[in-house]
Amino acid sequence: MRGVFVTGTGTEVGKTVVAAVMARTAHAAGARVAVFKPAVSGLDDYPLRPETWDCAPELPDHVLLRLASGSAQGDDEITPYRYAAAVSPHLAAELAGEPIDPDLLRGAALDATKDCDLLICEGVGGFLVPLTPRYLVRDLARDLAMPVVVVAAPGLGTINHTLLTIEAVRDSGLEVAKVVLNPWPADPSALERSNLEMIAALGSVEVETMPRLDLAWPGSWPTLGPGERERRLRAA
Repeated sequence: MRGVFVTGTGTEVGKTVVAAVMARTAHAAGARVAVFKPAVSGLDDYPLRPETWDCAPELPDHVLLRLASGSAQGDDEITPYRYAAAVSPHLAAELAGEPIDPDLLRGAALDATKDCDLLICEGVGGFLVPLTPRYLVRDLARDLAMPVVVVAAPGLGTINHTLLTIEAVRDSGLEVAKVVLNPWPADPSALERSNLEMIAALGSVEVETMPRLDLAWPGSWPTLGPGERERRLRAA
């Protein structure tokens, strides 16, 4: 599949923000972009809102991804499994009495690539989060075989978390396209600058930074591409 898989060092590191920026960057450049996320939980925390940029900070992940990508995909096409409880997808599925089917996920991701130039797939939580007791986010990423973007926080502890995630991705036979530190402060501290340098050096990886975004003002967002491999593919 031509695209990128966005994972994180854990929850609440801004995977959806990074995936949305990548989708909008490609869409603004004229690409037909499809988005995919295997499962979303915690929908009880999101009251119904119009699907507009004014409401972007209060939209669930799959809706923000659709808005950013300019895609006409429906909810089921973007995220086949959606749950009310804010828990790991394997537990959310158990509570809902609706087990996640890996075959359905693979098929839905493949269907999303039809009539599009680029697929932006966002994982759930971290790279080793279980979608089922025997099928992890890692396994889906491996099945889709796309380069991986790792999203990480810039602060204390991120070197260990990020290097472990990079190692897990590479041990799965996948390419790490880049690391994105998010949100990157306007005036980074010596700790944050050192974290960036150490991750780049020890992980042998490109590291980019993402400032804190105003989700309701996409015109202020930076551009972010999927990585050098995709740039080479587009230039070929």
